[in-house]
Amino acid sequence: MFTDSHCHLTFPELSGQWSAVRAAMAAAQVTRAMTICTTMEEFPQVRALAETNADLWATVGVHPDSEDVHEPSEDELVAAAAHPRVVAIGETGLDYYQMEERKGGRSIADMGWQRERFRTHIHAARRAGVPLVIHTRAASADTLAILKEEGEEGGSGAAGGVFHCFTETREVARAALDLGFYVSLSGIVTFKSAAEVHEVARLVPEDRLLIETDSPYLAPVPYRGKINMPAYVPYVAARIAELRGVPVERVAETTSANFTRLFPKVSNA
Repeated sequence: MFTDSHCHLTFPELSGQWSAVRAAMAAAQVTRAMTICTTMEEFPQVRALAETNADLWATVGVHPDSEDVHEPSEDELVAAAAHPRVVAIGETGLDYYQMEERKGGRSIADMGWQRERFRTHIHAARRAGVPLVIHTRAASADTLAILKEEGEEGGSGAAGGVFHCFTETREVARAALDLGFYVSLSGIVTFKSAAEVHEVARLVPEDRLLIETDSPYLAPVPYRGKINMPAYVPYVAARIAELRGVPVERVAETTSANFTRLFPKVSNA
């Protein structure tokens, strides 16, 4: 019934607990989930989960905020994405949020390595014929600009994809939609303070909406502050249904259909 389009099952908070996670998913009617890769070092574990569980799919990529990790070439990403259970490249994108706090006060100009990595992932996705999973935080202008520069405007040959865990403005959401991308909402949509995300939840067309947990982080109300898991994605769907004035079953059905449509390797399996 429900599909969690973005979770991190190999992170320490959930690693080794797959039996319990899967049982909770079944009880909550979460029938599919996509486990996301954030480093190439992590990729073998992400891929193995998808290989051994029919209800899991995988991505390959390096998170924009990951430093001191193996930097994959375009060819490496294309080769990894050829695996039948690897359905997207990412998560990739740009993250300038922690520049001051964690990156020694570096400026946006110093983030060229992120922008170059992002371009490599875009090129690989287009060659591999799979969508992108986009992470953008405090960097939406550059994220959108690079996608446009690289020809990701919905035309022939564009990889397309999804802006995951969307926390930007309505204007950014419209720009992403204009480029042909989907928008995925996380447990943040259940937070009372997330007024802008509530507006985005009303704005996104039904056929471009996905839901996710981004677990083990960002647990929705009523589990806010606790370890998140795919079984909690129905709470995301319920809040979106409330904001849009539709039954939760409709959100479950349409977002699951959107997941299948966006990631063609899922429907061809």
